[in-house]
Amino acid sequence: MAWGVWSARTRKFKALYQEATKEPQTPVFGSDQVRARTPPIPPYNIGLAPFVPLFTNHHLLTLAGTMWTRPLDTARFPVTDTLFQPEPGVKVLVQSQQPRGPARGEVVLVHGLEGSGDSGYMRSMAQTALDAGFAAHRFHMRTCGGTAHLCETLYHGGLTSDLLAWLCHLKETRLRERATVPVFLAGFSLGGNLVLKLAGELEDRARDLIAAVSSVSTPIDLEACSRHMGTARNRLYDLHFVRQMRRRTAATGRFSGEALRRARSIYEFDDKFTAPSFGFRSAEHYYSTQSAAGFLSRIRVPTLLIQSRDDTFIPFSVYSHPALSGNPSIELVVTEHGGHLGFIAKGRPRLWAEHAVMEWFGERGAVLTSKG
Repeated sequence: MAWGVWSARTRKFKALYQEATKEPQTPVFGSDQVRARTPPIPPYNIGLAPFVPLFTNHHLLTLAGTMWTRPLDTARFPVTDTLFQPEPGVKVLVQSQQPRGPARGEVVLVHGLEGSGDSGYMRSMAQTALDAGFAAHRFHMRTCGGTAHLCETLYHGGLTSDLLAWLCHLKETRLRERATVPVFLAGFSLGGNLVLKLAGELEDRARDLIAAVSSVSTPIDLEACSRHMGTARNRLYDLHFVRQMRRRTAATGRFSGEALRRARSIYEFDDKFTAPSFGFRSAEHYYSTQSAAGFLSRIRVPTLLIQSRDDTFIPFSVYSHPALSGNPSIELVVTEHGGHLGFIAKGRPRLWAEHAVMEWFGERGAVLTSKG
């Protein structure tokens, strides 16, 4: 290897090491300095421990969030696979695990774009929930997790009917078993859009099915985020997702490989395949009607949103939505760093977002118990 290349790599990794090991600057949620820079953003939640990132580079955090090892103990907590049929011609996979002893509650997890129950954040969130004494249900969107052959349709970021059917199923099961434990809903990335939209659609009726909702790194404005993914700085990420979307859609047998290859971006894929598959006129029509932003004002259950200001895929400007400060049911936690689903902390707990969500769920559950 040429000395110049070796020297450059050494300097690069030395810089990364110095960045990762320098003394952290602990942010204070709700500080006047941060608030003054973003007046439309509501005050930060002061009940959660601040996030001190392992790195401050948003690309590194995004990649670290994807590649970080996240073991899930399936020996202590065996997995039950359920192929749930919310409607004729559709089967969705739900992977459930129960804690040791009576469950404090049940957490339903929803993955992001081209994810599955085996996505890293889904595994670590399930493990965190189980360790805290909660049951965990890893819910799959249509055709995901190896179920492409079990669905006659694709999925989209606002398709809430399958998730609603599963929540109703959980309620019926609890009634039969005379159980009263609360159910919590946690969505990641595109799954966050799904859970927020469902909570808004249900309005007051949501209280019959869920105790609280959380979302992490959520594209609440699908069009703005799709356009942002199409920029030069995100081109490699965009292409990565499109390739996954092509493979999964090809596995359904509904479209030819030649036709799928014509979509060269997430936006083009949604415009050519997602939108027409569900009767939307275009990608814009799909985005405008299915974005969680249009439903935030109608949410009536406690809801936590965790979002980094430097999210690689989501322009932070979408979080100036008035419902985020005008709806008392919503709490927004903003971190300076985190990338997209990259909340890898310098200290313990290393997987900050999962623990923050479970701490918050635990507090909501305690409130319900005291009222009951």
